[in-house]
Amino acid sequence: MKRVVITGLGAITPIGNSVAEYWKALTQGKSGAATITKFDASGLKTQFACEVKDFDPFLYMEKTEARKNDLYAQYALASTHECITDSMIDFEKVDRTRCGVIWATGIGGVGTFESQIKEYFSPENKGRISPFFITKMIPNMGSGLISIKYGLQGASYATVSACSSSNHALTDSYNLIKMGKADVMLAGGSEAPITIATVSGFSVIKALSERNDTPETASRPFDESRDGFVLGEGAGVLMLEELEHAKRRGAKIYAEMTGYGLASDAYHITGSHPEGLGAQLAMTEAMREAGLKPEDISYINCHATSTPVGDISESKAVAAIFANCLDKVAVGGTKSMTGHLLGAAGAIEATCCVLAVKNDLIPPTINLQNRDAAIDPRIRVEQTACKQTVRAALNNSFGFGGHIVSTLFQKYEE
Repeated sequence: MKRVVITGLGAITPIGNSVAEYWKALTQGKSGAATITKFDASGLKTQFACEVKDFDPFLYMEKTEARKNDLYAQYALASTHECITDSMIDFEKVDRTRCGVIWATGIGGVGTFESQIKEYFSPENKGRISPFFITKMIPNMGSGLISIKYGLQGASYATVSACSSSNHALTDSYNLIKMGKADVMLAGGSEAPITIATVSGFSVIKALSERNDTPETASRPFDESRDGFVLGEGAGVLMLEELEHAKRRGAKIYAEMTGYGLASDAYHITGSHPEGLGAQLAMTEAMREAGLKPEDISYINCHATSTPVGDISESKAVAAIFANCLDKVAVGGTKSMTGHLLGAAGAIEATCCVLAVKNDLIPPTINLQNRDAAIDPRIRVEQTACKQTVRAALNNSFGFGGHIVSTLFQKYEE
């Protein structure tokens, strides 16, 4: 089996429109939450979100191209541009039939869908609809657009598993390289869900925080007063590359992906298993494949959305697996700063894990003022950036429907 390394990163997030900006804001504990500006949310119970700020699609594509693409696809193209630039790969000098892209989204072009339905039924529009309606809306278009733009003729498709989507994209890409079916894979996800329909939909099922007066404190994983997640948007992408291929072209190597675990809670359409059984299965399998033990893990980027049930479920899974070394592993929830990017969450949080491994620095979990007594007190949650050796990091993603993914990244060694 081939070894798989990370040789490029790209990000568009609510706390920074590049990997450098994103990482700096993470380590400084900055929140991306604020009152919604994309539409008038004054009539909703939740009136804030983690929006991407000052995004200019024309930095990455022509106006005609941007007009044909939903915002989620624009985020995909922008983050991929950074990732490819960062990797310093020259696709003219590699076999592009062995280069591919697996791009995730939980919802796809929901903004396009919403706006086009409104236009179709408006009196002045008389039933007309855009010729780009379908291609802007469908969830596979992120992978299609990227593969077309860069001439990548290898595997190209979308993974859709709600909030686990982009972590699934990473596992599929890893498998293709590990089994010798690809040399280079762009694995990531993007989401642009801050629309009136999406915010209303999550609000009506009581999934969102309603802290309208102080949105920057609303995403509060593990806190006793948490009342739901904060919706976010953006994109993240990692270049996965076969080790020898990377070495031949002199690529810089951030970290190595050495394992993953997949499971299902098989419990409820929106709620996680009370004991976190799916999370236990996934984390255990990721470590087994990597040949690591619980005491080898330095950092866990938890799914940690700050929902009342979910945080307790995941903390129970962590406590069960790491019972004998909870003082050694730092547990964090970066959604406290970025909000929840749904299908893109796994990718930006994997990026965080890779940077934590590379820089030996663990970002904080902010807004944890009064720790929930139901969360094992031995679990170590850093509230300021923590400098320590990070040998290996786990990245957890859980999606509606019970989809569980845990990916594992560790320091690259010859």
